[in-house]
Formats: sequence, structure tokens, C-alpha cells
Amino acid sequence: MSKIKTTLIGLALIIAISSTAFANGLSLNSVGARALGMGGAFVGVANDATAIYWNPAGLAGQQSSILVFGTDIMPMATYKMDYTNYGGGNIDAKTNTKHYISPNAFFNYNMGKFSVGLGVYVPAGLGAEWNATDFGYPEGYDFLSKIGVVNISPAVAYQVTDQFSIGLAVNVYYAMFDMSKPDAAFQFEESSTGLGYGATLGLKYELNDMLTFGATFRTKTNVTMSGTAKFDAFAYYGVPESKFDRDVAWPTWIAGGVAIRPNDKLTIAFDGQLSMWSENQELVAVYENAIWNGAMTTVDAYGKTGDTFELKWKDALQLRLGVEYLLSENIVGRVGYYYDPAPAPDETVNVLFPSSTNNVVTGGLSYKMGQMCITGAAEYLLGAEREIAADFIGGNPVNGFVNEQPGVHQMDIFAFSLGFTYFLK
Repeated sequence: MSKIKTTLIGLALIIAISSTAFANGLSLNSVGARALGMGGAFVGVANDATAIYWNPAGLAGQQSSILVFGTDIMPMATYKMDYTNYGGGNIDAKTNTKHYISPNAFFNYNMGKFSVGLGVYVPAGLGAEWNATDFGYPEGYDFLSKIGVVNISPAVAYQVTDQFSIGLAVNVYYAMFDMSKPDAAFQFEESSTGLGYGATLGLKYELNDMLTFGATFRTKTNVTMSGTAKFDAFAYYGVPESKFDRDVAWPTWIAGGVAIRPNDKLTIAFDGQLSMWSENQELVAVYENAIWNGAMTTVDAYGKTGDTFELKWKDALQLRLGVEYLLSENIVGRVGYYYDPAPAPDETVNVLFPSSTNNVVTGGLSYKMGQMCITGAAEYLLGAEREIAADFIGGNPVNGFVNEQPGVHQMDIFAFSLGFTYFLK
């Protein structure tokens, strides 16, 4: 069952991180076209409706508006490994070209010192699809994953003083996850959904016309993903499928930012955003069917089971820089950069959930026409090549590999976002 475990858990990890708005590889790191153009350095800025996500305190004092945008995400990954010395073949694979498009909508309304808002948005919506034949499987097998997460987030903000504001958003996450993968001569598939609740607390302080500081705390959210798994190998026992539950945790997110405005045209923003990946150390699937549960919890020849995986992740700090400049009365330009370190150790990296250290460049433009504004932005994640050693447990090939999937992993992602804002009078 070790092959099932490798894929099953690797894909489950996507669910575990999806609420952090695209952390490391399979998710966008920036919610909103404007924030995306500024490299996601938006905690100290937070002055459009997406403040509901970045820093709810930023809603206070804003002009009322309706904001809609869509984001298209295009992952491009490769995997290479020569297994000829280990009884296999030479693998040189790349993902199929896919577009993962997500719609989003935000609304905020200013009532003086109080402001309210509502966001219905997709903090994660992506997947990975490989040609199974590249991995030595015949035609007819599926090798893919799909993830979608919707957050319904009502928010409120209060302007305590002319300089200081606080805000709170409630997060209601609905996650959907599908996966299929060949295992030896059989096909394994699963589909699950889950519901979770959390909150985001934000603070914003405007020291003067030049300096504004922001801080955000997003709570850890525990969710039970429930669904159905299918495995052709168990058809022999008359139970080709079983319902299952898997507990996952969306990690705590802590962020701080500063926005510097040297003049009326220029804004420079710096953010530090910490994702507490270490909160997700183990994922366990519990199968309703007794035969499934017994088989998946049996220790295999490598000392592993099919229901449990230790992530061994580390907390990771993203560093972000964004610049916004008023090019003319109606046009604003943006550029950004952020550093996104890999949280996963070599032991847990696999092709369905790559984890790389990314250097990311971004840019965007806005054009305002009266009460309307159109914003476009793009980012390119340059994933560092990651070579996973093919070491054996205890130095003995019989014990299997130390790492989940040795070889050379690499992934880049291009994302484009287009948004429309209507300002209410």
C-alpha cells in the first residue's frame, strides 16, 4: 500500500494548505489583481475590498465599492528520474497544459466609523495532471488532482481613532478535492469535500501621511474532509469503494506590513508573512469499510501504512515587496517581488504536490474611469530545481527509499488576474 500512501497523502496536503491563498507552488499567493501586481505586499496597504482577506481593519474609512475579478493559473512542472539502476525505467515527464480559473467577488460599505464587507472568493483552485504513460503506465490510466476552495467571509471594521482601525472577518471554507492515480495494475481514485470555520483579525495604524502599519492574524482551522475512495484492487473482496474521513488543518497565518508614501504618487510596501506549516504534522484517513481500514492500516515491507503520513513540515516566512506609482490621473502602475521558501523536506515531496523555493516577480496596471476601475496583473513563480536523493532506508534497497519520490522536481507557475471595481457614491 506504500504507493497508495504516497499519492493519497501527497494530494491531501493540498487541502491542508489551500486557505493560505496559494502557498508554495500549487496556489496563488495573492488575492486580488491589485495585490497580485504588488507582489502580495498588501497587509500594510489594504485599501480596497480585498482587505477582507489581507487585513480586515483596512475596510475602515474606505469608499464603498463592489469588486469582482478572475484569476487564471497555469502550472508548468517537470520530473526526471533514472530508475534503470533500481529495476525501473527512465522517467522524463511534464504536466499537461491546464488553465485553472477562479471567479471572486468582494463588497464593502462605509457607514462612517463602522464598515462592513463580504467576500466570496477562491483562495485556492488548481491541480496537477500528468501523462501516466510518462511514468511507464499504459494508456487508460488517470494521473491527476483537482482542488477548489471557496471562502465565504463576512467582515466588519471600526475606526477607533483617525489613525487606528481594527477589523474582523469570519471565514467559512468549503473545500473540494478529486484525485486519481494508477497503483501497479490498478486505479485508485478519491473525491472528498469539507467545511471549516475560522477568523481573521486585522489592525491598521496610520502614523502619518507617509507611514502606515498593518498586522493580521488568521486562525488555524480544523476540517474533516469526507468522501469516497475507489480502488480496483479491492474489487476482488467485493468492496471496490469505501467512504472515508481525513482530518486536516489549515495553518495559522501571521503577517505584518508597512506602507511608505514618500509623495502623493508613490507607495512602497514591505510585508513579512509567516505560515505555521508545522501545525500539519500528520494526516490520517479513516475508512468506513472494515476491509479497507484493515488493509490501509497494515504495516508494509517498508514500515509504512496507507492511512498515515508524517509531513515533517517547517514554518515558512515569505518576504514581499511591492511598488505602486500613479503614472497619470487615471493610470496606476505596479511591480512586486516575493521570496517563497519551501516548507516540505525532501522526504515528503512528490509530483502531485511539488514543494520548491520560489522567486516571484509581479506587475500590473489600473485604469480608472469615473466610478469604475479596471485592473490587470500577472505574476511568474520561478521554482528552484529540487533534486531529491535516491537514498535507501538503512542503506539497504530492500527497505525502500528514504524520500517519497527521488529525482529532479521543478515547477513554474504563471498567473494572470483581471478585475473590475465599481465605487458607490
